Amino acid sequence: MAQAQTHRPVLLAEAVSALAVKADGLYADGTFGRGGHAAAILERLGDRGRLWLVDKDPRAIATAHERFGADARCVIHHGSFAQLRDLAEAEGLLGRFDGILLDLGVSSPQLDEAERGFSFMREGPLDMRMDTSSGMTAKEWLSVASAEEIARVLREYGEERFARRIAQAVVRHRDEDRLPETTRALAELVAEAVPKHERHKHPATRTFQAIRIHLNRELEDLSRFLEGACDLLAPGGRLAVISFHSLEDRMVKRFIQQRSSVGYLPPGVPVAPEGLRPTLQRVGKALRPDEQETRDNPRARSAVLRVAERLA
Repeated sequence: MAQAQTHRPVLLAEAVSALAVKADGLYADGTFGRGGHAAAILERLGDRGRLWLVDKDPRAIATAHERFGADARCVIHHGSFAQLRDLAEAEGLLGRFDGILLDLGVSSPQLDEAERGFSFMREGPLDMRMDTSSGMTAKEWLSVASAEEIARVLREYGEERFARRIAQAVVRHRDEDRLPETTRALAELVAEAVPKHERHKHPATRTFQAIRIHLNRELEDLSRFLEGACDLLAPGGRLAVISFHSLEDRMVKRFIQQRSSVGYLPPGVPVAPEGLRPTLQRVGKALRPDEQETRDNPRARSAVLRVAERLA
């Protein structure tokens, strides 16, 4: 596929290096996308190594089968990375993974495919689903959500300060049977509703981000995954997470901090009981793309990579 060749994985060398790939190890790429990170991991795996390829996007899974379906080292799962713990438990592989990589958010091929409806830069239907086989489209949600719910989503997931104005405009257009049908129509509605525009940022940017995160349950999936992440990793196993906006990055940062520190000890208790002992240790500092990468791939500019290792 053309996308597999043109897609640029963000922080590729840094993320794969952070996993410290062992030739005979067991790894998971929880956000396969178009396979850039997966291909780099496979280059470091030997014949006895294994790599799980997971994605909720059916097109990504089709690419996984096309590129790596014949590779005996690969196991392909259609679903969210939030299901990794359940999948591993069913296979008897809890505590066996030597590394897990997540590259969060929407991928470049998804943004570039107008029919997916992720980008207001391309005219397309209001879809925005990562898994096109299930769930509500953006148009369907906007056609039934209350002004209060729309405003809440825009505030919480888009940090949009004009959330109420935008929500009221959507509902007004809906009541007048003029609800936007396409990405550009929605972007124009938002631009008209927002009284002040940020420099170098389209006024609909936060709205599209918020609706996408809500429809795809992105923060809920991340929270569910993090709850079971330590159960998945073997001692010494690495977790590497690339995030692209502050909500995700704060969740990952807080998770690593909490799992890397001793819980509250009452006075006179010299040794932490097992339930309060650290289960992770942070590996290095948060990494960001260098100037060369952001010049070559402007979509990488907000990326942050955080890495942690499972303690024995």
